[in-house]
Amino acid sequence: MLTIDNLYKSYGEKTLLNGISCMIKPHDRIGLIGVNGTGKSTFLKIIAGIDTAERGSISHAKDYRVEYLAQEPDLDPDLTVMEQIYYGDAAIMKVMREYEQTLLDLQHAPGDEAIQEKLLAKQQQMDEYEAWEANTAAKTILTKLGITDFSRHVRELSGGQRKRVAIAKALIQPADLLILDEPTNHLDNETVEWLEHYLTSYKGALLLVTHDRYFLNRVTNQIFELDEGNLFTYEGNYEVFLEKKAERKALEKSYEEKHRSMLKKEVAWLKRGPKARGTKQKARIDRVEEMKQKEYASESRDVSFEAGSARLGKKVMELEGIAKSYDGKQLLEDFNFLIVPGDRLGIVGPNGSGKSTLLNIMAGRAESDHGHVETGPTVKIGYYTQTDEELDGSKRLIDYIRETAEVIQTKSGDEITAEQMLERFLFSRSEQWNYIRKLSGGEKRRLYLLKILMAEPNVLLLDEPTNDLDTQTLGVLEEYLEQFPGVVITVSHDRYFLDRVVDHMLVFKEEGQVEHFYGNYHELLEHEKQQAQEQKQAEPKKTPKKPAQKKMSYHDKKEWETIEDDITELETLIEGLQDQIANAGSDAGAVHDLYKEQKEREQELEAKLERWEELSLLAEELENRQ
Repeated sequence: MLTIDNLYKSYGEKTLLNGISCMIKPHDRIGLIGVNGTGKSTFLKIIAGIDTAERGSISHAKDYRVEYLAQEPDLDPDLTVMEQIYYGDAAIMKVMREYEQTLLDLQHAPGDEAIQEKLLAKQQQMDEYEAWEANTAAKTILTKLGITDFSRHVRELSGGQRKRVAIAKALIQPADLLILDEPTNHLDNETVEWLEHYLTSYKGALLLVTHDRYFLNRVTNQIFELDEGNLFTYEGNYEVFLEKKAERKALEKSYEEKHRSMLKKEVAWLKRGPKARGTKQKARIDRVEEMKQKEYASESRDVSFEAGSARLGKKVMELEGIAKSYDGKQLLEDFNFLIVPGDRLGIVGPNGSGKSTLLNIMAGRAESDHGHVETGPTVKIGYYTQTDEELDGSKRLIDYIRETAEVIQTKSGDEITAEQMLERFLFSRSEQWNYIRKLSGGEKRRLYLLKILMAEPNVLLLDEPTNDLDTQTLGVLEEYLEQFPGVVITVSHDRYFLDRVVDHMLVFKEEGQVEHFYGNYHELLEHEKQQAQEQKQAEPKKTPKKPAQKKMSYHDKKEWETIEDDITELETLIEGLQDQIANAGSDAGAVHDLYKEQKEREQELEAKLERWEELSLLAEELENRQ
């Protein structure tokens, strides 16, 4: 059990943690939510021992272990993938690390007897610590996360691959509490679903921050909400939290209304009431002043979108014969597509398949190898990219927004100033004069989104818009997109977002092929499951086994004499292959080849056993006749 008592933390003039206390018990599954900039990542870092609080304490047992996955993982570029995931001072990690290193040494010097003896010793240690299962789990997790070359150095990996290695490391390290800060960022849908399933059976406690509401709902059994420096706890998953929070807000509003009514009566009494004795009158005046100072948190802090959009004509965009390759990989091949007014298009597919490339071609930021894009004369594109490259940290928030517009008009014709829009995006008047570099990652994304919408685009290109935005902002963004009169085209791995926003999809497949599907993400999954089921039913059924012969031929007799020796030989061979696989360690290529050969031998063995049954019946019949 981990106990947090009276934690206080501030950042400049902003209070992030205002004396919060809570408890994390074994097997808890806690989702931490709150508006960006409220201190969620800071709270996680304090628990993980990476940051410190100004006041308060965290207590737990001496041998309590915490494993922390940061939003942007900090890995050692000089370590290999296998060395990185086995990093740490836990005894089992040390044993597995030394075993893998000895295997690597033996590969370079297979005839070295000293290394061979050392390997035997390390294998005994693996037995003692029961580390074989953990060793297999490590490689399974990496494979599921798309990392198959365990000998590569971290510096050779892409950003997405590094994130996967960091996730694998966090999952493999023995821990009483696993802390995950936005673990689903930059993962494709298939990997997110695997991680979601894996965490449901995780042995320790979980504390995670994620914008993926399906993930949050399915993994958690408690919700911690950080709001204005206070921590509110809810028993249940995200769906239950939404219900209970609505009840809490309604109760707070009721208290506030009663407070205002009482204050109004007290002020009226003071104005018209007869003069009482001095001490009583002063006490009543003091009480009224205290009531005036009383504040309630019931006021909604929802982000408010009211920016209009420029008029959009009938012609939006047409892509003809688009082809694009990168580093020898075909991303798009003869791609044709017509975008019309009112389109709500989602784009999905594995990482690196070309989704962002397609958006860049649509936006005119990248050129195709072949084909062309024809854009309508009234199209005004707003492009929300994955990076913060367009945000200059040396600018103040208000200046950054004013570069786009001092004033905008809403759909109803009202005018809203840049200051007012920033306030609706949760940036107070005082915060508007801060420099962008002081903002958290999520606050930068919110500011960036505001600037794009203030330009009043009529075609929105959104590349992973849910990354680094809090669930509250996402909910309002989805509501805004529902009433947005223009075209929305989004690349996203957020299943909840796709279900709410899009009505047809582009699905990136292998070798530059893109399929068009009418429906949202949930409907796409159901369609793919149905297709797989129909394909399975359409597969030709296995031909029935030939009936056993009535009589044993000369060739049958010769086969019967040797078949048992053949079966024993195959069983011995398979056992030897299994030992070789266990000893192959981090040599993924060798493991793959050995496993393939093992499967082939197992098929041979199965056929031999079936043939033995047939021949034994024939032999028995022959014996009975004699």
